[in-house]
Amino acid sequence: MSEPGAGTSRPAPAGEAGTAPEDQAAAAAGDDLRAQLAEAQDQRLRALAEADNVRKRCAARVSQAEAEATARVAARWLPVLDDLERALEHSDAEPEAIIDGIQAVRDEAMGILAALGFPRRDDNGAPFDPARHDAVAARADPAAPAGTVIDVIRPAYGEGDHQLRPAQVVVARAD
Repeated sequence: MSEPGAGTSRPAPAGEAGTAPEDQAAAAAGDDLRAQLAEAQDQRLRALAEADNVRKRCAARVSQAEAEATARVAARWLPVLDDLERALEHSDAEPEAIIDGIQAVRDEAMGILAALGFPRRDDNGAPFDPARHDAVAARADPAAPAGTVIDVIRPAYGEGDHQLRPAQVVVARAD
């Protein structure tokens, strides 16, 4: 016969036998994945912070470059302002001398614009081009072909995509 209690040991429920090492491996793998996730999140936050810092540095450099460019342009205009002030000091001079002085200041201003890449354009007689001209009027002119600029109300400065402003013009129309 059998001994009491012998062979009465309960079998381990399914899934419990030898699970301790498997549980430890799964827990270790889970811990490893959590650590990797935390590291990836940390790297993401660092990358976002670095991108924000780069954006701020670039914005500061752009702002500084704009300020420097503005100062350079303003410095080029100072002689024009000085000449205008001298002209005002001599407002009681001969009218012809005043006119000569104003023309010299205008020439100086046009030279500055040309040096900045915006030369004055002569559009008289040119074919009307809506990219280069603003038509403010049209009138019959038997001496000019239709669609031709016959009068410039306000001159243009610059060329092509580098245009400071288009010319305001009167265009010949066919009658």
